[in-house]
Amino acid sequence: MSLAPAERFARLRLARTDRIGPVAFTQLVGRYGSAVAALDALPGLVRKSGATSTPPPVEAVERELTAGEALGARLLVLGDADYPEMLAALDPPPPILWTRGDAGLLNRPSVAIVGARIASAGGQRIARGLAQQLGQSGYVVISGMARGIDAAAHEGAMPTGTVAVLGGGVNDIYPPEHADLYARLTENGCIVSESPVGARAQARDFPRRNRIISGLSRGVVVVEAEVRSGSLITARLAAEQGRDVFAVPGSPLDPRARGPNELLRQGAILCEGIEDIERAFNTLRTLREPPAEPLRFDDELDQAFLERVAALLSPTPAPRDEIARALNAPAAQVAAALLELSLVGRAELLPGGLASI
Repeated sequence: MSLAPAERFARLRLARTDRIGPVAFTQLVGRYGSAVAALDALPGLVRKSGATSTPPPVEAVERELTAGEALGARLLVLGDADYPEMLAALDPPPPILWTRGDAGLLNRPSVAIVGARIASAGGQRIARGLAQQLGQSGYVVISGMARGIDAAAHEGAMPTGTVAVLGGGVNDIYPPEHADLYARLTENGCIVSESPVGARAQARDFPRRNRIISGLSRGVVVVEAEVRSGSLITARLAAEQGRDVFAVPGSPLDPRARGPNELLRQGAILCEGIEDIERAFNTLRTLREPPAEPLRFDDELDQAFLERVAALLSPTPAPRDEIARALNAPAAQVAAALLELSLVGRAELLPGGLASI
């Protein structure tokens, strides 16, 4: 069953509302049954605090849609029949995706290859060869269009299917020298972005981009990476999402091998070739269960209860159920309170039912 045009528009508008991330989006749509109803209820949720969480003007959303159409880009909204199944199973899923190229690649079996931007010639050769073998075995290769390992992976899989996930908008070519690679990806692969069309990538955008890279994939292969790098963040996200994490070992003398070697010490699967990936996939594994239905609480929350919930928050993320036990209150009531606090900037909702300030 496809979404009505008015609901698709409302979901884009809700996703672009200040202070509403994927967690709040999912809870609002679940609580009110639709994005249309959630937008109608939003002013009342924040009125009592004196703060505002105002949706963008209708004209701004229309401009984004017009800009996407001018590019030939396609909008995928959570709830669409062709929204990627692997991402829909995340907790929470990205509400909005813009795509250029063959969006059908997003629902094919996929493997991500990530690694260092300043990669060795040998590391790039490994990434390119592994991507080529994966493509020939029927897998789409996912990466982030960065310099080094990412670019090599895209090149290796270009003839068979590859997807680049961007931090900026779907038309943000970064780095600029990858303009030719970007053009070939739009013709022979697919470009994906959660950001608004025309947005330039900021540092805060890359964790969301990395989460989509791992979320689209059955497994993530790290070829070369420093211990503190975006590639290891992608590997951690993959493990949290129930995906396999693979690491290509390297020389202890090369700082770029420290990341993969550390992953191996933590239990990642040794990857010296496609045989290691196929062996792991042939082992019976299950992804995490799809997220439970959002908790519903339809009664009015008084300010005193909101303050009690807020007093239990700290910079250290706490499980929602733990807060509910401390207050001896229903989990649904606490979830509703955390949602309202997040809309006025007094709480941050995190994946996995966590909350912090």
